[in-house]
Amino acid sequence: MLNDTENEKGQPDVLPAALFGLCPNCGQKTLFANVTKFSDKCRSCGLDYSQYNVGDGPAAFLTMIIGAIVLGLALAVEANFHPPLWVHILLWVPLTIVAVVGSLRVSKGILLILEHRNQAREGSIEDRDGQ
Repeated sequence: MLNDTENEKGQPDVLPAALFGLCPNCGQKTLFANVTKFSDKCRSCGLDYSQYNVGDGPAAFLTMIIGAIVLGLALAVEANFHPPLWVHILLWVPLTIVAVVGSLRVSKGILLILEHRNQAREGSIEDRDGQ
C-alpha cells in the first residue's frame, strides 16, 4: 500500500521530494550535498544526479520575484510604522536571504525530479510519425 507521499511507481511526490531533498528514484534523503548543491549520486540507489541539467535559471527569477515581494512589504512597513533604517536592515536582509535560498532549493529540486520523471534529455526529439 502506498503512503500519501508516493505515486504508483513508489517514487515520492514532486513537492515533498523537493522540500525534503528526496531521491526521485528511491525516496531517500540524498538529493542535496549542501543547501542548494546536488549530490553527485544517490547514496542509496546510485542514481546519477549529474546527468540532469537543472542549471541556475531559477535563481534569477526567484531573486526578482522575492525582491519585488520584499520591497512591497518594506514599503508597507515604512508607510505604516516609519521604523528606523536599522529595523529595515534587521528585518529584510535575513528574510530575503532565507526566502531566496529556500525557494532556490525547492525549485531546483522540482526541476530535477520532473526531468527524471519525464526522462527529459538534452537534444532528444522523438519522431512519433515514424518518418
